[in-house]
Amino acid sequence: MSTEIKTIFSPALAARFDRLVTLYPLRRSALIPMLLYAQDEVGYLSGQVISEVAVRVQITELDVRNVISYYSLLHTAPAGKYHVQVCTNISCMLRGGNELFAHCKERLGIGNKETTPDKLFSLEEVECIGACSWAPAVQINYDFHENLTPESMDKVLDGYRSKAASR
Repeated sequence: MSTEIKTIFSPALAARFDRLVTLYPLRRSALIPMLLYAQDEVGYLSGQVISEVAVRVQITELDVRNVISYYSLLHTAPAGKYHVQVCTNISCMLRGGNELFAHCKERLGIGNKETTPDKLFSLEEVECIGACSWAPAVQINYDFHENLTPESMDKVLDGYRSKAASR
């Protein structure tokens, strides 16, 4: 399909998408993996990304946007290198999730759905990341961190800051 449409993706990713849509009985079933791969390559799900993915899976752009709006891992604006998602749903809330989110806002100096000036961190309060047994929990990009306190969260953030500085 990459030869039929002008792609904004790298040749490798376009080829991966061409193969991905053949792995499912319905093309639209490839939507979530495509969005994740596209977000990893582009940095966020821009209008161009949404448009091309819609064409590739043969659904409307509105259908793609509806799916994106459901998943907190997918975002339509540039996020920081490390996207910090703090769960404040019931299990996490009862074990300090709200306090942990407030601590992250203060420590990073940003609010919900904002990005630090250096573009290193973005912060988002989310409903559930499926780690209720280990509450309070935070997801940073694809990594989970559980049973957090403000002090342990500081260590987590410092680890990501050090990781970025060493690159």
